[in-house]
Amino acid sequence: MTEFAKMIDIEKKWQKAWEKNKIFEVKEDSKKKKCYVLEMYPYPSASFLHMGHVRVYTIGDVYARVKRMQGYNVLYPMGYDSFGLPAEIASKKEGISPEKYTNDAIAQIMKFQKALGNSYDWSRILSSHESQYYKWNQFFFIKMFEKGIAYKKEAPVNWCEICQSVLANEEAEAGKCWRCGNNVTQKNMNQWFFKITDYADRLLNDLDKIDWPERIKTMQRNWIGKSEGVNIFFPLENSNKILETFTTRCDTIFSVTFLCIAPESPLVNELTKGTKYEKEVNDFIKKVTKEKIEDRINEEKEKEGIFTGKYAINPTTKEKIPIYISNFAVMYGTGIVMCDAHDKRDFRFAKKYNIPLKFVISKDGKPIDPKDFKDASVNDGILFNSGEFSKTNNKEALPKIASWLEKNKIGKITTNYKIRDWMISRQRYWGTPIPVVYCDKCGVVPVSEKDLPVLLPNDVDFKTAGNPLATSNKFINTLCPKCKGKAKRETDTMGGFVDSSWYFLRYCDNKNKEKPFDIKKVNYWMPVDQYIGGAEHAVMHLMYARFFTKVLKDLGYINFDEPFSKLFTLGIVYKDGHKMSKSKGNVVLQTDISNKYGIDAARLFLMLVCSPDKQMEWSDEGIEGASRTIARLIKLSEKLSNKKDERLDSKINKTIKVATNAIDSFEYPKAIIATVNAMDSLEEITKENYEIILKLLHPICPHITEELWHNLGNKTYLSLEKWPVCDESKINDMFDKEDKLVNDLCEDINNILRIVQEKHGQSVSKAFVYVIPNELTMYQNGLDIVKRRTNLHTKVFAVNDKNKYDPQNKSGKAKPNKPAIHLE
Repeated sequence: MTEFAKMIDIEKKWQKAWEKNKIFEVKEDSKKKKCYVLEMYPYPSASFLHMGHVRVYTIGDVYARVKRMQGYNVLYPMGYDSFGLPAEIASKKEGISPEKYTNDAIAQIMKFQKALGNSYDWSRILSSHESQYYKWNQFFFIKMFEKGIAYKKEAPVNWCEICQSVLANEEAEAGKCWRCGNNVTQKNMNQWFFKITDYADRLLNDLDKIDWPERIKTMQRNWIGKSEGVNIFFPLENSNKILETFTTRCDTIFSVTFLCIAPESPLVNELTKGTKYEKEVNDFIKKVTKEKIEDRINEEKEKEGIFTGKYAINPTTKEKIPIYISNFAVMYGTGIVMCDAHDKRDFRFAKKYNIPLKFVISKDGKPIDPKDFKDASVNDGILFNSGEFSKTNNKEALPKIASWLEKNKIGKITTNYKIRDWMISRQRYWGTPIPVVYCDKCGVVPVSEKDLPVLLPNDVDFKTAGNPLATSNKFINTLCPKCKGKAKRETDTMGGFVDSSWYFLRYCDNKNKEKPFDIKKVNYWMPVDQYIGGAEHAVMHLMYARFFTKVLKDLGYINFDEPFSKLFTLGIVYKDGHKMSKSKGNVVLQTDISNKYGIDAARLFLMLVCSPDKQMEWSDEGIEGASRTIARLIKLSEKLSNKKDERLDSKINKTIKVATNAIDSFEYPKAIIATVNAMDSLEEITKENYEIILKLLHPICPHITEELWHNLGNKTYLSLEKWPVCDESKINDMFDKEDKLVNDLCEDINNILRIVQEKHGQSVSKAFVYVIPNELTMYQNGLDIVKRRTNLHTKVFAVNDKNKYDPQNKSGKAKPNKPAIHLE
């Protein structure tokens, strides 16, 4: 049997033992400090795991194992985000139900996950497509409906023709469907929403309470987009209609010479329908919806627009100003932008389309003319041609102009938000049925709680171009919960982000049939202490989960309002310069590596090559190096000694300190390097110190360390042993200094050896080292290390040794901390 075959047997042996003895299953324990570690639960779409997946799951497992060994009561569960469009599409292609497709996929991914050796509490498993889970989606929906948080309205929505489904704004950034990449179109439809805008201020302010990467917080702040300003009222020419524009720069109102409307605004159709401008405008809108939002709002990017044929009146100057549709206008505030010469974007747009411009701010308050400028005047200064505000500093005038506009009823001071209510409706089958019915007599009525869950029907036609749920008459036709008369069920289902907005709560009590969870259990485990996942979820899942948690607190179901105390975002695994993915054909499968080297080698390499938050490039050479490291760990078990060694004790305790601090801050490579360096410097080791090395490497390589631990005669599980604690009194920094000098000597000898061999072609077998007298003992103590790292027969002499061998008088060049060297 090969070494690698033995490794696979060892892995299976301990995975079976851990599962049989349920050593990772936990219960609430008020006497122990809890630690809830969680990775974002995966969508079970793949029939395999590649090294990118392995890296994600290993990062969380390392952290969970260390915390468990440090004495925490660790909850570390796994489940599946199993509703969603891919299963529905696959069922259409393969002719099987989404449920069977999903169950088969979960069984396969579980098999691969268990082969990783992760310390999950599998008794906590959940899948969001199971009725005992989505029943509580429906329960929470009803509670939100009763409080007015869930509501239905007609709204322009993002529509993906390929997926045949509506997308939330966050799912359609840059005009592309987040799932298939297809261009998204706009469509007016009746949709269900959650009123996340009511929570905008809390979502914004509470970011200061959580330990998240600043860039994720910034992304959420920008998405919420709170700003203080004024809605200014521009009358539409020859109409009673008022166009409201939101601005934070009302000091430039007297310079406004045109308006721009967002292509997504329903006002566009109202202004152009039936006019000669309609076709050109619609063609322009189709073009703009393909552009990335970040490009549209980038001040330096080319701006485009089209005239609507309509004019508005500037309420302060009474001048007639043209109304354009522009790619830089987005649905923020009212979706209408007032434009002037004090903005680079507006200035360049006006020059491009020959729109008149005028300034109202100059350095000294003296009038200046845009004709004399190649670009916008963006500096603060003194107002001119601004009515009673002329000769006033523009910044100081801002609040005064805002009050004046409001007093004269041509504006209103307001706070605006970029965030829009969360649209949850999806026109598809494989999701949680929305629990409402439509009754001609009673209107929109929620399903009675006693009748939950509303189950997905099986008699549907997946070949239909629209929503398969709409093909089941048995599902659609029902009775009204109020009047018991005939009624129709809602055929929309909830988007998958509803499922993932509270699943972390259900893990705390996943088998409860009477309630979504027991409040005592949830309040013991929550909030999640360490959440791990991708930064791409910053304004989708992470925002929605925070909102959902705040709603549940307001409804009295929990006593906290933030779900994740700490967040760690992951780097991506690349191969051949591209993100590892099936579509790129560059995946390295878990089984490719585990069958050849063992999964511990893969875990070690993935955690060693770079910090978990950084992207990494896969390397076949790297995995071979990790395998050799494991082989050296095994070999070290043959070098046990009873010999006490203060130098080794110092090194081991310093390694404990470095490794512990590094793992707590997710600097895994630093922890591994410190431990491996300590291990590699040893010719012999006491059993006590070898056990410490095993404990330090156990979270990274759990199988082989568990095996070696038991080979020492231990009967306990290493997985449940106590994490080593550094004994500061045993650390002697002088030993570190001496080790460094010995390492430097090894490098110097090897550099000289390389030069001699490359330039002179000489073979070398001996090294003679000359040191100052008071350093002799130190270098002699490191002689074994020098011999091992240089492969040379080495002797050390003090420079004043009369019997030294020194044929070329090299000893005269020796300096403190810098020995002289002669090779032959």
